[in-house]
Amino acid sequence: TFAMVRSWMVALMKEGMSPRSVNRKISSLKSFYNFLKRRGEIDNNPAGRVTGPKIAKRLPQYVQENQLHQLFDTLDEQTGFTDMRDRLILELFYSTGIRRSELIGLADSDVLIEMCAIRVLGKGNKERILPLSPVLMRKITRYLEIRDAHFEVSGELQSLFLTDKGRSLYPKFVYNLVKKYLDTVTTIEKRSPHILRHSFATHMSNNGADLNAIKALLGHASLAATQIYTHNSIEKLKEAYLKAHPRGQ
Repeated sequence: TFAMVRSWMVALMKEGMSPRSVNRKISSLKSFYNFLKRRGEIDNNPAGRVTGPKIAKRLPQYVQENQLHQLFDTLDEQTGFTDMRDRLILELFYSTGIRRSELIGLADSDVLIEMCAIRVLGKGNKERILPLSPVLMRKITRYLEIRDAHFEVSGELQSLFLTDKGRSLYPKFVYNLVKKYLDTVTTIEKRSPHILRHSFATHMSNNGADLNAIKALLGHASLAATQIYTHNSIEKLKEAYLKAHPRGQ
């Protein structure tokens, strides 16, 4: 019965199970009863009306601005293929908020030199154009020259970024690359490509960017997904207030 399922949920909470785990169990139970209902073995889903416990929103982690400046400063003088590729991958993640899969999917034809932008194919095959700074576009142009000379390439390549062996990138390669460099400047728990996406959005919000503009750049379907980055801005304001105001403590 509904009451039995509800009591079971309360018992799980009292045992110290996290709200996320309880919700996962309830979801499984609902799916099981729906399966039985489709087979005609029961008439009603006793878990159908059960509402799970609220899950607290976790603020996205991000790398501090000064830490990223420090990272890019150390890579600025590098001129070899591998170093230039690594630098550009890191900078594209941070400068555009691009997803890992989107970066891996970039082709030479997606570099829009005259527009000073790149074309990205996001979730649901939705295309968006991401602006780049003139400085970053010049770096990409220089990288293409060095890449083509390094691999003796003639004609257009399918993939913009290549591994050390001249093959297309793959998810684990990109993850390891980003983690290796972030390890040198930050101690936050997560040091993945997605953290650079969070850093992009958080720093944009902290510096006054319009939320709709951030939404469009990230390729979010709804504004609700983007609003979480405003919470980081609010937390930053609270921290500044508590430190600076005479009666903040």
